[in-house]
Amino acid sequence: MGFSVEAIGLIQSCFKDKFGVPRQPGLIKSVNARLDFFPPHDGAEVSRQLDGVSHVWIIFVFHHCLGQQARLSVRPPRLGGNRKLGVFATRSTHRPNPIGLSVVELAGIEQGGQGISLLLRGADLVDGTPVLDMKPYVSMSDAIPGGTADYATDAPQLRFEVVFSPQAAQQCCEHAVRWPDLYGLIVSVLSQDPRPAYLAGSVGSRVYSVRLYDLDVHWSVADQASVEVHSINRVPAG
Repeated sequence: MGFSVEAIGLIQSCFKDKFGVPRQPGLIKSVNARLDFFPPHDGAEVSRQLDGVSHVWIIFVFHHCLGQQARLSVRPPRLGGNRKLGVFATRSTHRPNPIGLSVVELAGIEQGGQGISLLLRGADLVDGTPVLDMKPYVSMSDAIPGGTADYATDAPQLRFEVVFSPQAAQQCCEHAVRWPDLYGLIVSVLSQDPRPAYLAGSVGSRVYSVRLYDLDVHWSVADQASVEVHSINRVPAG
């Protein structure tokens, strides 16, 4: 049985690639994103009574995973990549249909010449993510006292202290003119160790890159307790 669906809007966020995106919504509460609706879903009637809602469920497409083969079992990062679980027991991006679900804080509603947009906080969404639908968080039914899963029971602990080289510290100050939240964003992303699970525990001179806004943040794992940011460079347009 097949179905055809269309996106109702697109996400704008600081995450330009899936590497570095928090593994769950709300882990970096300061992350701001924006949902811009497509016509005919961008009229004022769309947001009627929405100002009384604190959080919304975003149903979206893992667009960076399109064309990848679905997996029947996966190795969740929270289990160190060492234990296989059935795909339906996880929130893996490698699914029979590449559909994701995130609950995020509704930080504001904007109406302008381009229609309605929603300001979201705590999002784990890549820039350009197609949104299929949105629903309000309803505490009566969505918060389940005593609900459990047998792993990922607690929020992940911050793993690293983040230090900046003199060059990176200067560049961060310069780029903060355009992105005031840049320092806190870099610290929040890197302190949670965005690397794949199989690299956890490894240290060395390997330099990684995380795309935030229009910037490449280059960093390495200095030791078991800290990472160092080496440089923060603007990505050339185009």
